[in-house]
Amino acid sequence: MDLATLVGVVGSLALIVVAMLMSGELGMFVDGPSVVIVIGGSMFAVMAKFGLGQFLSAGKVAAKSFVVKNPDPEDLISELVALADEARKGGLLSLEDKEVSNAFIKRGIQLLVDGHDSDVVKTMLTKDRNQTIERHARGASLFSAMAEVAPAMGMIGTLIGLVAMLANMDDPKAIGPAMAVALLTTLYGALIANCIAGPIADKLKLRAAEEALVKSLVIDALLAIQSGQNPRIIDSTLRNYLPEGKRDVIGT
Repeated sequence: MDLATLVGVVGSLALIVVAMLMSGELGMFVDGPSVVIVIGGSMFAVMAKFGLGQFLSAGKVAAKSFVVKNPDPEDLISELVALADEARKGGLLSLEDKEVSNAFIKRGIQLLVDGHDSDVVKTMLTKDRNQTIERHARGASLFSAMAEVAPAMGMIGTLIGLVAMLANMDDPKAIGPAMAVALLTTLYGALIANCIAGPIADKLKLRAAEEALVKSLVIDALLAIQSGQNPRIIDSTLRNYLPEGKRDVIGT
């Protein structure tokens, strides 16, 4: 569970609700036509931009920003260096039944054990990494589109409310509801864009970047293991993937 995403989204919405309660009754900030215009309109507009299957999988994609967390690169380096040491002592076949932390490493080890050429190993694993990045990018683009569309729908709702208000200037009772639509649609659009869709899109982009780094690290490690490099050299090379302050080799 990624607490940063959960706390950030829930916390921002909770503070806004508290501010609404402090301003008066919460019900005054709820308006049916505004909900229909912003939420309904945004969903259909985004659906038009993407395939139906991708749109319907939006919930599953969003869940990745809350529950999926990539392995820590330092832990991964330690695991890969241990595998390199094992392979140096017992050969690549000694890795066949080795327990590993994720499926990508397992797949790479299987390619090594099967005796594939290094170019084949690199090509297959790189293709896997690129396809994963593309999937994340498509998911992030869906929520980025939602973050763009929601404020626009809010503005459309505002215009509808203003037109209704101006058309009923001779009826004071109709002015209030029309003005509520005008203002609340803008509020709803801003909330969706800045508290929900925008943060989820940015977190998915971050997840994609993290996974790309992790998989690139694994590919370099497996190719080095296949070529029989010294585990210490592998460790030193892989630490280039870490932030500069964490690159010191443990034990040196």
